[in-house]
Formats: sequence, C-alpha cells, structure tokens
Amino acid sequence: MFGVSDGLVSNVSLILGFAGSGVDNSVVRLAGLAGAVAGAISMAAGEWVSVTSQNDLIRRELDVERRELEHNTEHETQELAEIYESHGIEPERAAAAAADVMRNSEIALNVHAREELGVAPDELPSAAAAAGLSFVCFVFGALLPLVPFYLSSGLTAAITALTIGVIAAAFVGGIVARFAERPIWFGVARQVAIVLVACGVTYAIGEIAGVKLS
Repeated sequence: MFGVSDGLVSNVSLILGFAGSGVDNSVVRLAGLAGAVAGAISMAAGEWVSVTSQNDLIRRELDVERRELEHNTEHETQELAEIYESHGIEPERAAAAAADVMRNSEIALNVHAREELGVAPDELPSAAAAAGLSFVCFVFGALLPLVPFYLSSGLTAAITALTIGVIAAAFVGGIVARFAERPIWFGVARQVAIVLVACGVTYAIGEIAGVKLS
C-alpha cells in the first residue's frame, strides 16, 4: 500500500506539473513514464539497502549473542531465567526451563534472539523480495494517473488524472486506516489531502514555468 501510495502521489503531481506548463501530450507521457521508472528504481534500491543493512546489523548481534552463549554460559542461563520470571513463571521453574533451553546451542540462540532482540534468526526478511515488491507497487501507483494522457489531452486529461489520483488515494487511505484500526474517513481524508496539495503545488509551478518559458 505504501509503495502504491508513493508512486501515485509522486507521479500524479509530476504529471500535472508538466500538464500545467502547457507542453505537448507526448512530453507529459514521457515525463510520467520516466518518473514511474526512476521512482520505482529509487524506491526498490532504497528498500534493498534498508533491509540488507538491517539484516547485517541483526546478524552482527546474533554473532555477539552466539559468542556470549559460548563463553558466558552461566550468565546467559541466569539472564534467560530472569526473562522467564518476568513473564510470570516461578523462579524454580524458570531456572529449570532456562537450563533445558541452554542444552542445545542453536535453540538457545534462537530463544535468546527472540527474547532479547525481538527477532527470529531463521525468519529474516528477503531484501530482494522487498525490493521487487516495492518496485511493482510503485510502478502500479505511478501509471494509474498516466492512463488519461494516452486517451485524451489537455485539461480533460489533467482533470481525469487528478480524479483517478483522488479515487486511488482514497482507496489506499481507507485500506491503511482499516488495517490500523483507525477511522476510515480520517485515513481517506488524509491521503486525499496529500494528493490535492501535491498536485496543486506542482500544477501551479508548471503554469508559472510555462508562462516564463513561453
């Protein structure tokens, strides 16, 4: 949803900025396609770097934890017992459970990682999958407002593109609000407001730039 939203907001505002300048329809289409591809690549690359860096940091923490389990076994066992106690387990049972876990190094690492770091060592996200999904979602959102400029031109195409942008933004805002268990009207209004402000600013800039260039 966020990839679709980013593609939608950035490209509909870019397209309307060019449309506001009064350039030919072919220029608007070229700008929209370039914006969609460039934005999608940028977002995918950012997502890949972000997830990769996060995984590298987690793996480093796991290496540190693995060394601690090997060289400070007693301390780590006590630490795990205290964690179990904080969950409401009686001290004796917590100590016994911690001792059982510590008998297997891989299980111990997995449990400590979940309890202390809040991560599952065998369930780290895929950087490639995250980047690919971001790319596809961004392109989808970015191409929606470009369709009218292949079917018509001028003010009609611009108004249609803005309408598509508003409807799509409302849909995205409603879905996000629903999953976040927030008022749907608020999510819709917020997303639509973002699109309208972005489009208003870029269209005005396009008109000003178009007048100066002419």
